[in-house]
Amino acid sequence: MLKVEDIDLHYGASQALRRVSLAAPIGAVTCVMGRNGVGKTSLIRAIMGQQAISGGRITWDGEDMAGLASHARARRGFGYVPQGRDIFPLLTVEENLRTGLGALPAGQRNVPDEVFEMFPVLKTMLGRRGGDLSGGQQQQLAIARALVLRPRLLVLDEPTEGIQPSIIKDIQRVIAGLRSRGDMAIVLVEQYFEFARDLADHFAVLVRGEVVLSGNRAAFDETAVRAHLTV
Repeated sequence: MLKVEDIDLHYGASQALRRVSLAAPIGAVTCVMGRNGVGKTSLIRAIMGQQAISGGRITWDGEDMAGLASHARARRGFGYVPQGRDIFPLLTVEENLRTGLGALPAGQRNVPDEVFEMFPVLKTMLGRRGGDLSGGQQQQLAIARALVLRPRLLVLDEPTEGIQPSIIKDIQRVIAGLRSRGDMAIVLVEQYFEFARDLADHFAVLVRGEVVLSGNRAAFDETAVRAHLTV
């Protein structure tokens, strides 16, 4: 399980997160929701080791992540799909996928067949440059690149942003399938309400860097959550 316990995060004198807590168990989707600028990406950066926290603790399977760089967290099974995809536009699809293998032992540095079962379009485009793919195809590539790591924790930052509805359905199907395997914790940051609602086993809503609503699926109050997402 991933546990985020009362963390604070600052950018200089500005405080982005205030005593934020979150738990993401294996075999479940934990959804972080909120408007733009409320601290969602700051929370993800803290989990992934891209930004140091100024208070609290982040643990994975009981191990304190303090001081562990992003690459060290990747070796512990942290997979990350950043907002905006961040694929390498001049590398081929195959080369983009292989960039995710560096954190694995030498004997495991291959792209699993199940990646192409989840995203069959990528198998037909292995020689294409990433920058030549559509936005939806690039998002599928970004998720596939994280999955080649065989992660035990998968963190997705707004995977539906700017994506056509047909691809959103494919991504939803893949996330639901990964959850059903029961060997991975999934943290999903999302503003698209219906997508988040349909996938979330647990949820947390951020407002101005603080968690104002949280709970499991049974406690998900659609009216209250929507009130914190609308502008």
